[in-house]
Amino acid sequence: MVLTFTGSLSAAEAGHQEVRAMLVGALGCNLAWGIIDGVLYLMESLSERAHNLRTLREVHTAAEPEAGQRAIAEALPPFLAGLLDTAQLEEMRVKLAQTPASAAHRSFCKEDFIGALAVFLWVFLSTFPVVIPFLFIADARTGLRVSNAIAVGMLFVAGYAFGRLSGVRPWLTGIAMVVLGLVLVGITIALGG
Repeated sequence: MVLTFTGSLSAAEAGHQEVRAMLVGALGCNLAWGIIDGVLYLMESLSERAHNLRTLREVHTAAEPEAGQRAIAEALPPFLAGLLDTAQLEEMRVKLAQTPASAAHRSFCKEDFIGALAVFLWVFLSTFPVVIPFLFIADARTGLRVSNAIAVGMLFVAGYAFGRLSGVRPWLTGIAMVVLGLVLVGITIALGG
């Protein structure tokens, strides 16, 4: 998002006011998106709880063990559900049938708000490395080049970390993230963003 703002800055013509307007716009945009992403995180948490409660109710109200087992299998990711046999699903069904519905949280808990705050901070604070050059470099053109280099570096680091976490080659994933990011920023700028 912040690359859209820095990319729209005409380095050849940008004066102090244009740079300031770009900084305010970039920070404001990321503040808004941080709030939006935090709220979406809370909504997803609530949706997951509702899904868990629905599965628990289906197990409780199942007329036959097979219906409860089917509800459990449908609640699991397909890969995991495919690994479980009938005996394992039945063991899970028995445990869930003994679990009171009141054990499933229906509303937000402290961890949800901590997670939403973390999402907000990640989105908002990720702006700063890219805008910092404009705070310390008077020449807009040089500031833009340094900002772009930092953004590309951040894309690589994010891709590398994603590669490590997902078990894919980190260096290749980092490079792919840089290429994908550059293409997406190019499309965004070309479409007027």
